[in-house]
Amino acid sequence: MRRLLNLVPPGTLAVGAGLALLGLASYVHLAVAGHSLTEADYSSLSVLWSIVFTLGIGVFLPVEQEIARVVATRRSQGLPPGPVLTRGGALAAGVLVLMVVVLLAGHDLLADRLFAGDGAMVWVLIGSLAAMAVAYTTRGVLSGLQLFPWYGGQLGVDGGLRIAMVALLGLTGVTSPLWYGLVLVIAPLVGVLLTLPPVLRAVGGGVPVAWGALLRGLGLLTVSSLLSQVVVNVGVINVRLLDPSDVATAGALLSALVLVRIPLFVFASLQASLLPGLATSASTGDLGGFHSLLRRALGIVTALGVLGALGAVALGPWLVGALFDASDVLGHGDFAWLAVATLAYLWAMVLGQGLLALDRHRAQAVAWTIGVAALLVVTLTPMSVALRVELAYAVGSVVVAATMALLLRRGNRPHPVPARPLDEAVVTGVSGGIR
Repeated sequence: MRRLLNLVPPGTLAVGAGLALLGLASYVHLAVAGHSLTEADYSSLSVLWSIVFTLGIGVFLPVEQEIARVVATRRSQGLPPGPVLTRGGALAAGVLVLMVVVLLAGHDLLADRLFAGDGAMVWVLIGSLAAMAVAYTTRGVLSGLQLFPWYGGQLGVDGGLRIAMVALLGLTGVTSPLWYGLVLVIAPLVGVLLTLPPVLRAVGGGVPVAWGALLRGLGLLTVSSLLSQVVVNVGVINVRLLDPSDVATAGALLSALVLVRIPLFVFASLQASLLPGLATSASTGDLGGFHSLLRRALGIVTALGVLGALGAVALGPWLVGALFDASDVLGHGDFAWLAVATLAYLWAMVLGQGLLALDRHRAQAVAWTIGVAALLVVTLTPMSVALRVELAYAVGSVVVAATMALLLRRGNRPHPVPARPLDEAVVTGVSGGIR
């Protein structure tokens, strides 16, 4: 742990504080909504939440990563970041437009199958994705320029405003899921506006950035990012698709997932220092250092996962009712499966960092693809809906982790590779796991 903490550069504590507040906001948001909304409305909000963070993080986090990578490289060469912001913004806008077209084309179907006929929730979904596109684009610039206090400030404003807004909604007795969904639109946009000055200062001329500089590797990163979010979030959506009338299970499952995934919030702070440490060992051919750091990281997340599992299995059924006012439809066994799945998911996250450090983006994408295929097979197995999605999350995560371990074991050993500037990977993407 000390070695990992020593890798954390100045400014990361500010990002950690922002992450903590954003993580807390997720619990407050769902807790207030759970106590204010009916089962059916909370189920609709749960589905909205799952789609927003599956698509939003899955698609726009890689854009942030690539913007930060190119900005950091140009910064080391004394070149202005303006052209990167221009290209990155255009890329994010293009992806967003494509998503909006698809969502509008399926507006009525989505409203009927996912939101109990409430078409306004589809528009909230579109607004939330637009807010995430803007937020991740600007964070890429802030990260690449190493403006970590501003980066953390954006996360903190987003989280703090979410808490304030849902508290106001709860105190004033608002019972519409629409308003609780709009929090996901307003809060991140305000966070962007309040941290816009350094981004605006980055606007300017300079040598244009070739599209290839941003698109190189972006496809594989997007595949991995999107599929990883599918594994961890799709269960709530699948409950609604498999049994649209079972509104109680969808809401209870999201509440349970928020509880069992507490270790993922802790891992987000470790992830910032893990990748550069692994990359340093890989770039210098330090086989012992690479595997030692990988084992340490696996040990840390295993301890986190086991501790989280013990608490979730013992107290989970009571906590989802007390904190989120969720229906009493999930028992200790359900929480056990979710805890096992989360532990395996943590292993996959660590092993995935190992593959990235070795510049093996394709191997990481293959592992997530195989895991999602396994998840799909289990989801289609004839069992109770709740058990199906729980087992699918567990099996999918285990398959991803096992595949990554096999690929790391059978692949090339760490050897000297051209190292990217490590600063670009320090903070980039640490907000990806935060809900």
